[in-house]
Amino acid sequence: MIKSIGKALRVTTKKYISAFLNGIFILILLLFILDGLTPIYIKSQAIKWFAYFGILVVTPLNLIWNLWTFKTKKWKIIGATLPVLALIGLLITGPLNIVFSASAWKTQKIVYQNRHLKFKKVELQMQDIGALGYNKRTVEVLYLTDWFMIVTPVAKDIDKSVEWINVDKEVNEINFSK
Repeated sequence: MIKSIGKALRVTTKKYISAFLNGIFILILLLFILDGLTPIYIKSQAIKWFAYFGILVVTPLNLIWNLWTFKTKKWKIIGATLPVLALIGLLITGPLNIVFSASAWKTQKIVYQNRHLKFKKVELQMQDIGALGYNKRTVEVLYLTDWFMIVTPVAKDIDKSVEWINVDKEVNEINFSK
């Protein structure tokens, strides 16, 4: 009787751990894909690090866990499919490229402000890539929240447009000393 209760507890615990680990893996994978393959970028450095470093750590961990805990061949294949595909994508991209891309783009200067939508701006942004220096870009940014933004390339004739106001406001989110 006691052995069967202990075994039931272990099975239930494994199910909860599997559900939690697979849920975290899917969340990390969705954030990683959202930032890497769509025009929606992660502005929050903490969320971006969670997604980028999480994908490097949780993918192999999730693959091993699913192969170890699932009993039938059918469920092992189902549980291993998404982590294996993610692992192949990571190996093709290269873990070092992922680490160098883990830094969020920071606003250095707001160049133009939209007349009608105050959360739509043209910004000069920089990304710290460690010892390799900084990446720079000037893009049109539409802030969804403080954590996410939609980024599109800037039109060449934006200075002639009536919908934009030239503001040239220094923001300096990277905190360069003056």
